[in-house]
Amino acid sequence: MVMERRVVIISLLGVFLGACDRAEPVQVVIEKEPSVDGLVETVMNGGGTFQDVPFASLIESSTGNRVLPLNPQDPVDAQILQGIEDAMNVILKEFNESDITHQESRINEVSAHFEEALLREVGRIPELECVLPRTAEGKLQRAGYPDLLIRHVESGRVAYLDPKLVEEGSLKSSLRTFYFTPRRETSKVLHDAHHLLIGIEHDGNTGEWQYLRWHLVDLTHFEVTLKAEFQASNRDLYTPELILKSAVAPGFDEGKE
Repeated sequence: MVMERRVVIISLLGVFLGACDRAEPVQVVIEKEPSVDGLVETVMNGGGTFQDVPFASLIESSTGNRVLPLNPQDPVDAQILQGIEDAMNVILKEFNESDITHQESRINEVSAHFEEALLREVGRIPELECVLPRTAEGKLQRAGYPDLLIRHVESGRVAYLDPKLVEEGSLKSSLRTFYFTPRRETSKVLHDAHHLLIGIEHDGNTGEWQYLRWHLVDLTHFEVTLKAEFQASNRDLYTPELILKSAVAPGFDEGKE
């Protein structure tokens, strides 16, 4: 498993080198069975961070499928755009006039409500269908990009749609809010398609959110950053062979826990 992770990181670095314009070339150590020393040297030499990576190139390199620009003047694209707009007008009115999302304690948990509502409302438009994208093996997978697949019924054209909640005033924030991990076995990008993100602004009033406006983003010319890091989970940390000593806090009775 450790070796597989190393190979994935090294492979990703190799892919992104071709997409990034860097002032100085970065030496990437690619070995059939890379050593820890070689991997660390690559990261320390600047090979762990790549900026301004074209998202379209990333999708094509990792899935073999193209990212298609959306043209509002094209009749099919215009129907897709109008369908999303009509659906969002219904959804925002419904959510603002009810407490359907107020049961959630965190705004991130509200995304699922918008996904379900978009599935319902876009699916009601005769020219379009909206479904949850599946993997190449036909498995339904909710986690990971993208969240929704819209298909124009007559032409078969596909648009992937990813709804995101964003607090008013934070559109210029530099905090990371978009993540994409290329994995062949679980990829949901199986078509040449439009890639769209819809940012839904809310007022930040936790538990009583009001939704103010939305922004539909074409990801054709979107750029992302790769930052390689070494990580571990609690399961990796707290193993019997690593723990030197454990003790119970004074006054705490484990039997009454």
